[in-house]
Amino acid sequence: MSLIQDTDEVLVAGVARGDPASVRAFVTAKLPRMTALAARMLGNAAEAEDVAQEVFVRVWKHAASWRPGPAKFDTWMHRVALNLCYDRLRKRREIGMDVLPERVDEGPAPDAGLLARDVTVRVQAALNGLPDRQREALVLVHYQELGNIAAANLMDVSVEALESLLSRGRRALRESLKDMK
Repeated sequence: MSLIQDTDEVLVAGVARGDPASVRAFVTAKLPRMTALAARMLGNAAEAEDVAQEVFVRVWKHAASWRPGPAKFDTWMHRVALNLCYDRLRKRREIGMDVLPERVDEGPAPDAGLLARDVTVRVQAALNGLPDRQREALVLVHYQELGNIAAANLMDVSVEALESLLSRGRRALRESLKDMK
């Protein structure tokens, strides 16, 4: 057993006991990352907030039964968030419509002169256009800042398979964004 206890383990134990300080610290530490993960996977801030909220509902339900082991609690939370994102992405594909909805002009507003915002929108649109597994790999490694080994474990693939997904995803993003300097 390690002499250094994982901070998440301490916080999860506090959450399980209903300790308000642990709950606040846990939410402060984890909410931004869960929301960011979901936003990048779904491309929709409102849905991302819903996913993050559902992740925390599951944390509250399972905190008391969590037992430290080879997987970290943070890894479990990422997996729950990804599964919830995939559920939502599947539902989007399953919705059939007789009449197509009016399309909103997704171009920059006339008064939006910030190049950075345009770049962010373009990159997110290109990211959304990737196959799910490539997007998941890129989000975990580049945005969630997980190492290749942790991301591969989370995705249940080998490190080599993760690196292949990253390579194909990066190539597709470069191709999609080649008109940008």
